[in-house]
Amino acid sequence: MSRHPSLAALGRNLRAVRQKRGFTQEKLAELAELDPTYISGIECGIRNPSLLSLLRIAKALGVPVANLCKEVDA
Repeated sequence: MSRHPSLAALGRNLRAVRQKRGFTQEKLAELAELDPTYISGIECGIRNPSLLSLLRIAKALGVPVANLCKEVDA
């Protein structure tokens, strides 16, 4: 499966913020009330999360959604 460049950028941003916060994928998933495999899929650039999922993830990380969307282009 080929990754869309925007999803790859979102995944890189999410991974960087998550690691900066010292969270595992499992911890972030727990805080955002999502499945750990879903977080992994986003970070790998193979999942296209909904806006509501991005809001939950950003809230769990304590950052604005915009921080996760840097360099994400249509």
